[in-house]
Amino acid sequence: MAPSSARALRILALLLSLSSSAGFHLAAPSSHAPRRERRAGSISADASKRGELQVRLLGIGAAAPEKRVPNSELEELVDTSDEWIAQRTGISCRHLLAPEEGLSDLATSAVKDALEQAGVEAADVDLVIMATSSPDDLFGDAAGVARSVGATGAVAFDLTAACSGFLFGINTASQFLHNGAYETAVVIGADALSRWVDWSDRNTCVLFGDGAGAVVLQRAAEGEAAGVLGFEMHSNGAGREDLNLPYDGDTRELASIATVTTGKYTPIAMNGKEVYKFATTCVPKVLNEALENAELTVDDVDWLLMHQANIRIMETVAKKLKIPMDKVLTNLAEYGNTSAGSIPLALNEAVREGKVKKGDVIACAGFGAGLSWGSAILRWG
Repeated sequence: MAPSSARALRILALLLSLSSSAGFHLAAPSSHAPRRERRAGSISADASKRGELQVRLLGIGAAAPEKRVPNSELEELVDTSDEWIAQRTGISCRHLLAPEEGLSDLATSAVKDALEQAGVEAADVDLVIMATSSPDDLFGDAAGVARSVGATGAVAFDLTAACSGFLFGINTASQFLHNGAYETAVVIGADALSRWVDWSDRNTCVLFGDGAGAVVLQRAAEGEAAGVLGFEMHSNGAGREDLNLPYDGDTRELASIATVTTGKYTPIAMNGKEVYKFATTCVPKVLNEALENAELTVDDVDWLLMHQANIRIMETVAKKLKIPMDKVLTNLAEYGNTSAGSIPLALNEAVREGKVKKGDVIACAGFGAGLSWGSAILRWG
């Protein structure tokens, strides 16, 4: 027997001996466990607090471009009307970035407002996550935003999950805080989808606007109430064709060396009927999954906050959950669909108006391209 093989056998024998004497055994992991048996939000060792992540949501901020475009002005571009848009989507207006403005400018403004409300110094931020699908820099905007606000000691990175991005970012940052890797985090949701809209397509150009929002989170101290009570996330690439923004570079010949492409993307393409069916089917389910992980019911929810895509989607989901519309937070009429920016934009408005108060439980759901969808049950403050 080769020396290396003999050594491997001796190590295995020692491990088996140690496991036996310690009262446990080594077992091969099963690769056949059904996914739905996993309780995605339940990482706490305390079974009575399954789903809780020990973080606090301390402050929020938001920003949108000054340029405001009501539905009536789109009548100059496509065959549409204010009545047609409002009835089918619930959108009355949207805000659009000017050519000299950047998405990172909006994100920076939102973060500064959030830090001020939270009473947290930028230098104390350890982690910055920016959820966006339309950055100023294709390599990512998070590091630049962190530097702009003074969070020069933070690790910063972008997260791309389209309209689900902000909630995916909240769930990701909360894991780092919960396990003690970091103490303070900022999560940004920001998009400028006006850059990628076909302004001759009346089915999509009326939907999208630009905006950003940010929230400050800190690891909760012993005995403090948790801010993330439960969560769940999903994705299914089979639905990608229903909502996408694909690469479509121009072909370029490099002499006789190779054929490559020069970077370019097509405008947003969406199958509205399929996206509506997807959202109204999957969103109620993922909200119930997150509530189950939090060991709560809809009766415990103070507010329902969904991605601001279409008022009909929100009405249908609320009806399925038996939550009255007066408990649904929305500012869709003013901003339209701002993708990853929509949830923090709406939450910022509700908090600053005094509608959402400290201790309120907010059931949040994001859904969109990927296809992706997810939920988080948040306690504010």
